[in-house]
Amino acid sequence: MDFALPWPTSQGEWLAWSSALWTVLLGLLFFLAPSLAFRALRLQVKPEKAAAIAEGRGRMSGFYLGVGLCCILLAQPLIYMALGFSWLFTAFGRLLSMMSDGANTPFNWASIVVELVLAALPLAFAFGFLP
Repeated sequence: MDFALPWPTSQGEWLAWSSALWTVLLGLLFFLAPSLAFRALRLQVKPEKAAAIAEGRGRMSGFYLGVGLCCILLAQPLIYMALGFSWLFTAFGRLLSMMSDGANTPFNWASIVVELVLAALPLAFAFGFLP
């Protein structure tokens, strides 16, 4: 069996693929430079809690890389749906935090917009709204 990288063939698949690519790039940032990624997200790791860096390298990068690479390498609508719902729940969690934790900041508003776009692209493709 030969392995061939499935290349997007339609506009909708290209948009879903671009969301997966951004997810992979974010995962690589957490994997290779977690301190820089935490600073970009305005999070600070305490020096006595170095295990927090492991969360960035492990849990955060692993999820982003795993789901994003599966979308790129397998190009299946259900996997794109998983990516879209993951970003949608990320945005929902941020919205809950903005409403209940007092995290109503311009950074969070900008982040929720980005997360909703990253969710909408693969979901629109998976549900057939984009050709």
